[in-house]
Amino acid sequence: MKDKFQVESCDYIHIHEETIERVSKAMPEEEILYDLAEFYKVFADSTRIKILYVLLQSEMCVCDIGRILNVSQSAVSHQLRHLKQMRLVKFRREGKTIFYSLSDSHIESIISQGLEHIGE
Repeated sequence: MKDKFQVESCDYIHIHEETIERVSKAMPEEEILYDLAEFYKVFADSTRIKILYVLLQSEMCVCDIGRILNVSQSAVSHQLRHLKQMRLVKFRREGKTIFYSLSDSHIESIISQGLEHIGE
């Protein structure tokens, strides 16, 4: 038995050439789609999401983030490294202390929209 989506002939399929052409032209390059997938993978870890949510509330140092989330400074630093690599957080140094914050309002918007979507 053949899968109903398997195409051997086009007897029962109608191809919409205009739609295919329009959508194909609009598709981003493969590398951009790969980068987008990598970007969203960052949000798949609950510790990273918690860190982002904390930073949505206030700029903080590693010690304070760890205390709020009840995780080690080492674990927070490890996750912040990922978030920095993806340009989701930025940092500033004040003496020996490094303070972290969200990179820009896009990150705040992504988190807020995700929470709104889940709450619906």
